[in-house]
Amino acid sequence: MEDTLRGRIDPELLSFYDASEGFDFDALDDFVVRMNAVEIANLKEDPEVFTEERYIDGLEGAPSIKLRIYRPAAQTQDLRPGLLFFHGGGFLFGSVYRQEVLCQRYVKQVGCLVVSVEYRLAPSWKAPAPVEDAYAALLWLYENAPSLGVDQTRLAAAGLSAGGTIVSALSMMTRDRKGPKLCLQLPLYAELDWRLTTPSSREITSYKVWCYENNRISWDLYLGEDKAVDYYDSPALCEDLTGLAPVFSFVGALDPVRDENLSFWTRLLQAGIPVEAHIFPGAYHCFELGSPQAAVSQKAYELTYAALKRAFYE
Repeated sequence: MEDTLRGRIDPELLSFYDASEGFDFDALDDFVVRMNAVEIANLKEDPEVFTEERYIDGLEGAPSIKLRIYRPAAQTQDLRPGLLFFHGGGFLFGSVYRQEVLCQRYVKQVGCLVVSVEYRLAPSWKAPAPVEDAYAALLWLYENAPSLGVDQTRLAAAGLSAGGTIVSALSMMTRDRKGPKLCLQLPLYAELDWRLTTPSSREITSYKVWCYENNRISWDLYLGEDKAVDYYDSPALCEDLTGLAPVFSFVGALDPVRDENLSFWTRLLQAGIPVEAHIFPGAYHCFELGSPQAAVSQKAYELTYAALKRAFYE
């Protein structure tokens, strides 16, 4: 079958696309083991960033949660802002090691402490388990902020893809439960709508990148059968978007989740929520991770760092 997508991709993103083997969800258990091994093999220490791991209690009845904490190696007496981070992986794979380099960049570029959360994964755990883990991590960060050298009034949450879904749902959960306030949420190219009825959700069919079939499997395994889906599971279902944290986000024009993000951003604006959002032509799902040196990726990173700095320091 002719690859009609390739000709639409930014030339600087083609090398990663051409080399991609996609996602082997037909053999999910083996795929997860391979991905975990790759994440560990790719770990690189950064002398400018101090890293430690902790386990915290989950919410009542839930298992403990692994955190990987990144902070500037340089000591300071001033309180720093804190950023919760949620890796991508379609709710099915990934760990606190998956976006290690990105977490290190946040520390160095923004000057914040980063807490990466190892939330529970499907199919062993169903929705809303990851969001409950996210809320437990937010409570922990808020309550332990003084000992961590973190300012309780400057907390944000960022996540990629499924991690972005968790960030959006977390903002709703902490609003509903009157929990700690976020000064910014960054649900980046988030999977927001489980119904997969938008044109973009069905537009991308190449298995070399995140596509309709990946998205369908992701939602099916995350939600399970016969679940009454609510907005903690699929944030696009939320009717009342008032009172949520300000938003920064971006998505590629060739991303299956493009349309649901566009619609969600519009609804947030209509609800009075400050939103800064960007669409990158020629870019597929997770483009900035696959080709970080591409000009479009560099622009995405620069805009993200700038948004965090404004939220934290202005």
